[in-house]
Amino acid sequence: MMEKMRMETVNMTEQNVDKIAALFPNCITETLDEKSSTPEKKVYKKVVNFEMLRQMLTGDILEGDEAYEFTWVGKKAAIIEANTPTKKTLRPCKEESVNWDSTENLYIEGDNLEVLKLLQESYLGAVKVIYIDPPYNTGSDFIYRDNFAISSSEYEEEIGMYDEEENALFKNTDSNGRFHSDWCSMIYSRLLLARNLLTSDGVIFISIDDHEQENMKKICNEIFGETNFLAQVIWERAYSPINLKKHFSESHDYILCYAKDLENAVCNGLPRSSEANDRYSNPDNDPRGAWKSSDLSVGPIVESKVYEITTPSGRKVMPPNGYCWRLDQKTFQEYVQDNRIWFGPEGNNVPSIKRFLTEVKQGITPMTIWKYAEVGHSQDATKRLKELFGNKAYFDYPKPVDLIKRCIQLYSDPECIVLDFFSGSATTAQAVMQLNAEDGGNRKYILVQLPEKCSEKSIAYKDGYRTICDIGKDRIKRAAKLIGKGDVKAKIDSGYRVFKLDESNMNDVYYSATEYYQDILAALESNIKSDRTDEDVFFGCILEWGLPLSLNYEVKEYQGNEILSYNDGDLIACFSDKINDETIKHIASMHPLRAVFVDSKFQTSPQKINLFEIFKTLSPETRIKVI
Repeated sequence: MMEKMRMETVNMTEQNVDKIAALFPNCITETLDEKSSTPEKKVYKKVVNFEMLRQMLTGDILEGDEAYEFTWVGKKAAIIEANTPTKKTLRPCKEESVNWDSTENLYIEGDNLEVLKLLQESYLGAVKVIYIDPPYNTGSDFIYRDNFAISSSEYEEEIGMYDEEENALFKNTDSNGRFHSDWCSMIYSRLLLARNLLTSDGVIFISIDDHEQENMKKICNEIFGETNFLAQVIWERAYSPINLKKHFSESHDYILCYAKDLENAVCNGLPRSSEANDRYSNPDNDPRGAWKSSDLSVGPIVESKVYEITTPSGRKVMPPNGYCWRLDQKTFQEYVQDNRIWFGPEGNNVPSIKRFLTEVKQGITPMTIWKYAEVGHSQDATKRLKELFGNKAYFDYPKPVDLIKRCIQLYSDPECIVLDFFSGSATTAQAVMQLNAEDGGNRKYILVQLPEKCSEKSIAYKDGYRTICDIGKDRIKRAAKLIGKGDVKAKIDSGYRVFKLDESNMNDVYYSATEYYQDILAALESNIKSDRTDEDVFFGCILEWGLPLSLNYEVKEYQGNEILSYNDGDLIACFSDKINDETIKHIASMHPLRAVFVDSKFQTSPQKINLFEIFKTLSPETRIKVI
């Protein structure tokens, strides 16, 4: 029997149940699956007995329901929503891409919840740094509508605008009784999925203000674990007070930083400045190079380290009152023999320890207050973005490039992937390109942004931009051109592949054939939607098989059949209407790791059987699926 493509994401709930079953089989039971059952056939599914699981995880008898926890209306629904599979897909959009064939960057348009689900297999454990700047929930920011958000009647009252697919978005105003709950649910489900994408040494940075900082930290503590908390950075975003404020003029925002696993995360530190290096010199021409001296005395007193030292000039010195030497006498003599003790140019000074520049940690440990003089402020970011667009302001309060660049620099490596699933003005793309230009790295980015429509009254709309994504993509082009004019250490990847979230490539019958009568089935020629191209279907298969979306592929013709080969044979597909045995033999002779065909395109049933025989003979290692 042929193995069929699912054409939907994996059911993460089922995967989680299987993991629990492996550890605690006695905590698994069965219940009726009402969705899959019919009057003629009952279907059962595995579920977790949570009371038993709770008891298995404690040595105490559990009574009552009191516990320390952070919860809100809709939290359980948010978890379910994150784990629910999606049948949507990502369609390639070459005409809006830049350097499609060579770039490794991705720009994805669509609801980031659905997109994060679609990326789960292709980028599982592959993203080194995530930076997001989610809506701050100030009462005017648009957020996405999810199943957990509000009832239909409430929803109709809150409609604010529509995206390009006519999906309505609402303003989460503070008059809404679920003001905080809706926001928490929105971010919770997305962070659950985002954590899966981080590498074992990966780190996430989240910009936030006082409106939801407290809730965001509690959510992150739950999803990433309190032990993986790295810092709550205070960013000085304003350089002058707003005197119209009644009580306080806020001058800062926060950046929460969490590791996937604290034990694995490694901070690169901040680059050493020339001023810091200039403090090192080499007055005694030490062959080990420049050094600077540090105090040999330290407090409080350790009696074994209080002793008299005789300098080369004959002067006898003791540590200051209340202090001792850092080194015991034996170690001190070893340092003297190794020329690591400095007595001054005349050999008469109180001794100090030589610290060599070559032995100093190259990255400076970052502090948790980031001054605008170092990473920029909101006003400057707005000004620079305006300059990029010919002195026109399309975004309010964009983040400075240097701010995001610092986040990426601290924990990235030169070949890693950086993800931003609240892309907005695409500052993260510019930060990645700028950092690559400065250190010769080859970091790749994945940006995700909902294509919110620009108001017809806006300057952006009048300038030809129809959605936020249109502005973001143009910003990347302009930024790449600007960076290319500067001091670039290596050729930067200035392109991006555009993908757009859409409904499934497959007709409904593909998923619910039992709902159709036999005569209707007979009339259906294909289970693939008529408006979908071979490349649309091909990238759907790429996602399901967990391959990155940025690899090279080629399209070739053989005996009138179009053959698509991804990454030199990682996946080969043929969706032609009249596929024949010669074409199948040709594909098998290429020894692909994976091969995909369309079930309905085979001329006869024996031809399908022959497919497996051909591959069994010519390429037995190939895994075959059909749509």
